[in-house]
Amino acid sequence: MVMNKITVDQAKKVAEKKGLKPGKVKGTDGVQFTKGDSKSKGRIEVIDWKEFEAILKKRKLAIYESGGFMKIMKN
Repeated sequence: MVMNKITVDQAKKVAEKKGLKPGKVKGTDGVQFTKGDSKSKGRIEVIDWKEFEAILKKRKLAIYESGGFMKIMKN
Protein backbone atom coordinates (compact mmCIF):
# COMPACT_ATOMS: atom_id res chain seq x y z
CA MET A 1 0.00 0.00 0.00
CA VAL A 2 1.45 3.34 -1.06
CA MET A 3 0.96 6.10 1.50
CA ASN A 4 0.90 9.69 0.25
CA LYS A 5 1.70 12.65 2.47
CA ILE A 6 -1.33 14.95 2.89
CA THR A 7 -1.92 18.34 4.46
CA VAL A 8 -3.85 18.91 7.67
CA ASP A 9 -6.64 20.48 5.59
CA GLN A 10 -6.86 17.32 3.48
CA ALA A 11 -6.84 15.21 6.67
CA LYS A 12 -9.73 17.28 8.06
CA LYS A 13 -11.83 16.37 5.02
CA VAL A 14 -11.02 12.66 5.30
CA ALA A 15 -11.63 12.75 9.06
CA GLU A 16 -14.98 14.50 8.64
CA LYS A 17 -16.17 11.81 6.20
CA LYS A 18 -15.13 9.06 8.63
CA GLY A 19 -16.42 10.73 11.80
CA LEU A 20 -12.92 11.17 13.22
CA LYS A 21 -11.50 13.98 15.35
CA PRO A 22 -7.95 14.91 16.31
CA GLY A 23 -6.94 13.44 19.64
CA LYS A 24 -4.12 13.56 22.13
CA VAL A 25 -3.04 10.68 24.36
CA LYS A 26 -3.46 12.05 27.89
CA GLY A 27 -0.22 12.72 29.71
CA THR A 28 1.87 12.59 26.52
CA ASP A 29 2.41 14.55 23.33
CA GLY A 30 1.21 11.60 21.24
CA VAL A 31 -1.54 12.35 18.73
CA GLN A 32 -3.94 10.21 16.78
CA PHE A 33 -7.33 10.27 15.15
CA THR A 34 -10.25 9.24 17.35
CA LYS A 35 -13.99 8.81 17.18
CA GLY A 36 -14.05 10.35 20.66
CA ASP A 37 -16.10 7.52 22.11
CA SER A 38 -15.72 5.53 25.31
CA LYS A 39 -13.59 2.79 23.70
CA SER A 40 -10.45 4.73 24.56
CA LYS A 41 -11.43 4.55 28.26
CA GLY A 42 -10.48 8.16 28.86
CA ARG A 43 -6.95 7.79 27.46
CA ILE A 44 -7.61 10.00 24.46
CA GLU A 45 -8.77 13.58 24.73
CA VAL A 46 -10.27 15.30 21.71
CA ILE A 47 -8.30 18.44 20.81
CA ASP A 48 -8.80 21.15 18.21
CA TRP A 49 -7.12 21.06 14.83
CA LYS A 50 -4.84 24.00 15.70
CA GLU A 51 -3.33 22.15 18.67
CA PHE A 52 -3.12 18.95 16.60
CA GLU A 53 -1.18 20.76 13.86
CA ALA A 54 1.14 22.41 16.42
CA ILE A 55 2.00 19.01 17.93
CA LEU A 56 2.68 17.57 14.47
CA LYS A 57 5.10 20.42 13.73
CA LYS A 58 6.81 20.22 17.12
CA ARG A 59 7.34 16.46 16.81
CA LYS A 60 8.19 16.63 13.08
CA LEU A 61 5.30 14.37 12.15
CA ALA A 62 3.19 14.25 9.02
CA ILE A 63 -0.08 12.65 7.99
CA TYR A 64 -0.03 10.00 5.29
CA GLU A 65 -3.11 8.59 3.56
CA SER A 66 -4.03 5.70 1.31
CA GLY A 67 -7.60 4.79 0.35
CA GLY A 68 -9.11 6.76 3.24
CA PHE A 69 -6.75 5.20 5.81
CA MET A 70 -4.63 7.82 7.59
CA LYS A 71 -1.45 7.29 9.55
CA ILE A 72 0.73 9.74 11.46
CA MET A 73 4.45 9.13 10.91
CA LYS A 74 7.79 10.90 11.03
CA ASN A 75 8.04 13.54 8.31
